[in-house]
Amino acid sequence: MIDWKKIDTVLLDMDGTLLDLNFDNHFWKEFVPLKFAEKHGISIALAKQHLKPRFKIMEGKLEWYCLDYWSDVLQLNIAGMKAEVAELIAVLPHVTEFLEKIRQSPKKVVLVTNAHRDSLALKMEKTRLQPFFDDIISSHDLGIPKEHTDFWLFLQHRQAFEKSTTLLIDDSLAVLNSARQFGIEHLLSISRPDTKLPIKEITAYRAIEDFRELMAGL
Repeated sequence: MIDWKKIDTVLLDMDGTLLDLNFDNHFWKEFVPLKFAEKHGISIALAKQHLKPRFKIMEGKLEWYCLDYWSDVLQLNIAGMKAEVAELIAVLPHVTEFLEKIRQSPKKVVLVTNAHRDSLALKMEKTRLQPFFDDIISSHDLGIPKEHTDFWLFLQHRQAFEKSTTLLIDDSLAVLNSARQFGIEHLLSISRPDTKLPIKEITAYRAIEDFRELMAGL
């Protein structure tokens, strides 16, 4: 699927690519509404009805990924709440084997995530994946989310890469679209970012169900 001889740099998303998106989906769709309902003495159904449009309007903005923002807006300790359900944080199937193998190659491997630094730290602590990366970059460090084309320019200033020899793997089509617009040549999506949900049909990009599909030729 990938001609690894043409790849010098691998940019990897975290949530839904390396880590099971079930954690984040459960947290925002179930656990936050539960805590919000408890705080305000309302039903969980009413809490979800209240929160859904507030979440929707922030999608694709840096604030959507900012734990401090949501802690302030919702008056909840979002970082602390994530720690409460941290047992749900899980590495997706065959990710570790892939990372172990690619670390044996001369390719530069960079984790590129929209996750807030507090969330990133919790997930690295739980998964122990940090040593596999040459660098770990949060969009909060650059002040702009990956959905914006300028993110990739700022990233290039931080970690030099050639567009023609770089592979980005990300479960977000909006992120892949912005990377394609910037000119990154090799783009790959994930068809099963959440192991509790069915495989997604993806037509705009090549997609893998798990990282076994990328091991050949590495």
